Amino acid sequence: MNKAELIDAMAEKAGMTKVDARKALDAFMEVTKGAIKKDDKIALVGFGSFTVTKRAARKGHNPKTGKSINIPAKKVVRFKPASNIMK
Repeated sequence: MNKAELIDAMAEKAGMTKVDARKALDAFMEVTKGAIKKDDKIALVGFGSFTVTKRAARKGHNPKTGKSINIPAKKVVRFKPASNIMK
């Protein structure tokens, strides 16, 4: 499902216009981005949670040349679905 399809589905399910659904989705995405930048956790009961974790620096290799490379440490966003979402 792409963004346009998600907006259509949200509008239909909530009985709102597509314009309002787009505004709601855009607001959710902006708030989520802001929280992630601050390393905050976003927990949506019954849906899942977004967290920021730190990935340690590690060694890797270039598959084309076979040479070893250093992969720097970085932060990554993780999503863990609620346990009941896949049932």
